[in-house]
Amino acid sequence: MTTELKQPTSQKYALSLHTTTPELGLAISNFAGETRTDVWNLGREVSSYIHQYLIEFIKPQTWADLAFIAVAKGPGGFTGTRIGVVLARTLGQQLDIPVFAISTLAAVAWSKYISEISSTPVVNQHNRNQAIAVEMPAQRGKIFAAIYQLMPDTCGLTALLPDTVFTPEAWQKTLANWNTDYQLVEAKSGLAATVTSILELAYLEWQQGKCPNWSEALPYYGQHPVEL
Repeated sequence: MTTELKQPTSQKYALSLHTTTPELGLAISNFAGETRTDVWNLGREVSSYIHQYLIEFIKPQTWADLAFIAVAKGPGGFTGTRIGVVLARTLGQQLDIPVFAISTLAAVAWSKYISEISSTPVVNQHNRNQAIAVEMPAQRGKIFAAIYQLMPDTCGLTALLPDTVFTPEAWQKTLANWNTDYQLVEAKSGLAATVTSILELAYLEWQQGKCPNWSEALPYYGQHPVEL
């Protein structure tokens, strides 16, 4: 669910892309009451059809309507992540607008926080202060994981433990030794649906005055695609 964010002008939009899984997720919003999002399961055909889907999705808006672009930077599948980040960088360069690269795991944590806030009329301070540990399967029996916490006034996330590749044993040891309360979330499927969270997290940074150049948008692979 989209959070209520204040936008200084309703004439500008922001676009987000999520391609780190076999699904393609797209979202666009002016943060003034108009938000569209959609997800398609394209499998290995993401690279072949992403431009076609994007051109159709953005209508009736045009490229000139975009104030910034957000993209899921990974972790996730190597090829899909690269496709999304390269496309976002290319659009940012051509349109001369900022590109925000947002962690896939951070988007999962944000979705969890927002879901709980939206579904519970009164969210106690304990739930707001509770960290969210996100884990996701990686290649060769490893785990992508991170721990995030909601910032005051719900203005973003703080990475208590940045995105890291663990062995299952090392991750379990990390959690066992973690000295604050946390909730564990498994990110296994449907991750492209968090494309709206990618957009929201980027917008919160935009509100804080951040304006990253397209060249700063880099993928986070975590692992080499081939065993070395």
